[in-house]
Amino acid sequence: MVARIALWIAKAIAIFIALSLVLVVLFRFVPVTYTMTMLMDENAVTRDWEPLSRIDRNMVSAVIGAEDSKFCSHSGFDTEAIEQAIEERMAGTRERGASTISQQTAKNVFLWQGGGFFRKGLEAWFTFLIEALWTKRRIMEVYLNVAETGIGTYGVEAGSQRYFNKSAARLSRDEASRIAAALPSPKTREVVNPSGFTRRYGNTIEARIGVVRRDGLDACVYD
Repeated sequence: MVARIALWIAKAIAIFIALSLVLVVLFRFVPVTYTMTMLMDENAVTRDWEPLSRIDRNMVSAVIGAEDSKFCSHSGFDTEAIEQAIEERMAGTRERGASTISQQTAKNVFLWQGGGFFRKGLEAWFTFLIEALWTKRRIMEVYLNVAETGIGTYGVEAGSQRYFNKSAARLSRDEASRIAAALPSPKTREVVNPSGFTRRYGNTIEARIGVVRRDGLDACVYD
């Protein structure tokens, strides 16, 4: 009986690994048109896939400045941010976000929203795979096309059309920064005429765009 259970578990693991590899390789080339998050969204979903060549560099620089300044230098995980998050949790202080753009992409494409150690473990596995099998440019392209940018709105093209009535190819620094400022909580943060924290955070991100360009923090996306 024990041997049978062990064999069944081994087969299940092998099937999962094979399937996950197939999906990651497939999405290296094929647009991700629907995700589990979109399918579970109770709102009508608006999305519009655009290649990275049709998304303004301001948007790329904005999300790197806001979400993951080490995007071009890490291999999917920001160990320093993870250590800080653990320390803050143990101290009972405000938790620091530690997810990289790669981790968020893995979660958004292959998994579901929410926490839990099981989902986090799967997220780590898919993050490892996309870092190994995709380019940084592809990770950024997919991230900007599947990230939720508003209620029922996915991808920066759909967000740009919703908020500014223009293509994501023509986003200004201010517009890109406002979309990036709303990404952590797209259902509650205002992009048009933001106030309070969201407005201040957007201004901070806009200033960081200059730092990202100056220090080449988005170079891996364009080299």
